[in-house]
Amino acid sequence: MSNYVLLLLGIVVGAVVGAILASLLVSRANQRQLETSNVEREKQLAEAETGKKEMILEAKEEAHRIRMSLEQEVRDGRAELQRSERRIQQKEEAIDRKLEDLDRKEQALSARAEEMNKLQDDLHLAVQAQLKELERISGLTRAEARTAILGSVEKELTQEVAQKIRENEEVVKEESDKRARNILVTAMQRIAAEQTAETSVSVVAIPSDEMKGRIIGREGRNIRALEHATGVDLIIDDTPEAVILSGFDPVRREVARVALNHLLVDGRIHPARIEEMVTKARNDVQTRIREEGEQAMFETGVTGLHPELVKLLGTLAFRTSYGQNVLTHSKEVSFLCGMVAAEIGAADPALCREAGLLHDIGKAVDHEVEGSHAIIGGELLKRLGRPESLVHAVQAHHYDVEPATLEAILTVACDAVSAARPGARRETLTTYIKRLEKLESIANSFEGVEKSFAIQAGREIRIIVKPEQIDDARAQIIARDIAKRIEGELQYPGQIKVTVIRETRIVEFALKRPPFFIAAARPSRGGSASRRRWPGGGPRAGPGRPGRPRPRPRPPPPTGQGPAPGAGSG
Repeated sequence: MSNYVLLLLGIVVGAVVGAILASLLVSRANQRQLETSNVEREKQLAEAETGKKEMILEAKEEAHRIRMSLEQEVRDGRAELQRSERRIQQKEEAIDRKLEDLDRKEQALSARAEEMNKLQDDLHLAVQAQLKELERISGLTRAEARTAILGSVEKELTQEVAQKIRENEEVVKEESDKRARNILVTAMQRIAAEQTAETSVSVVAIPSDEMKGRIIGREGRNIRALEHATGVDLIIDDTPEAVILSGFDPVRREVARVALNHLLVDGRIHPARIEEMVTKARNDVQTRIREEGEQAMFETGVTGLHPELVKLLGTLAFRTSYGQNVLTHSKEVSFLCGMVAAEIGAADPALCREAGLLHDIGKAVDHEVEGSHAIIGGELLKRLGRPESLVHAVQAHHYDVEPATLEAILTVACDAVSAARPGARRETLTTYIKRLEKLESIANSFEGVEKSFAIQAGREIRIIVKPEQIDDARAQIIARDIAKRIEGELQYPGQIKVTVIRETRIVEFALKRPPFFIAAARPSRGGSASRRRWPGGGPRAGPGRPGRPRPRPRPPPPTGQGPAPGAGSG
């Protein structure tokens, strides 16, 4: 029992001693840490004190520098102020001296003015005395003497001025004529223009003479359809491997030429195909017209034209004036105007080129609008927003309006130069075309007329009327009225045949058939077509294809089939 007590006592004593030792160790460690912290704090305080002293020292040095700088600026400002004061003082002294000089001069001038006034009064009195003495001696008053002297001097001056004017006019005229000739010759030498070569016929080459029969068609139906659709004459004669297209309107003739070439390439020549190819040819010609207008703009350097002007400009490629191509003539005038304007240096070359190019633009529409082509062209340009100076130059190039600008005068001169050069124009063709245009305009002026074509060199006119407005009886009356009006308004040799065509066209579409019926009927490609029946066989049959077997007869058309297109009363 006592052992356990001793053991417990020993444990307790050991624990107490250990606790005391641990406390002493912790206390000593804390004391050492505290001492270390105090040393570190004192060190930081010393460093802070050192930094503070350094900052104070730097601040004092900076303040010293600023003070010295400000003192220097003040000293400099004072010196500059003193210099300015000295300059102002010197200027004031100079002004004072000048004022004193001015006062002295003013006093001298006042004395001189008084002296001059006195002398002027004395001179006036002397002049009056002399005038009175002269009037007494001459027996004339002052007014009478002035009138006589002025009359004599005026007469002499008038004679001298008139003489000088005559001399100067002769010199100016000689110099201006010489200068104008040099300018025009210089401009003309820079242009290589073709001579007139426009005709009223076009020749289409064909592969062989056998093709002529296919073009004519059975009983002439193909050639009639082509002439009816294009408004030109097809002349098929003994000329080997060629078909001649005759017509006064170059646009129609070009449409017919393009359509006929398409038909020759395609090989299917019948009325339905002819109408299709003529429509395609019209689109091709319209595209070419636009391209011609754009090419003319590019060649002459004219830009910014309205699309309608570009189209009308291209149309001029198919117009002629006395045998001269109007577009070629317009480009030539544009080149001349631009070069002459650049030579004289007194006009706008760009405006002159545009005026030269567009001066005959009215010829593209003058068969549709009444009036001079110059006035029509000017109104068209005004409507499309072109400058007033350009409008005036176009309207004045044939003196419908008096030329009032240098650009207008240059347009007149260059138009005359282009038209008057040898080989540029031919009189007879334009006279012939004007007669045909007048013939068509007479026919188109009647109510109910859809369109008209002058063919056979003006010996026949074909008028197509609107069937919904004109019946057969009215068609006969129109034919007689047109013939009477032609007799009264035109001068022509021989006689002119007036043909009025009233056409009723009914078109239906073929429906889808059973296979066995399709094999028998052989409908045209596309599933729908305008059904046509021509006497004697299919559309390919014709006198130009001898020995070829006829195609099988077609089945009868469905109920409601109208007459063949092209049929009607004429």
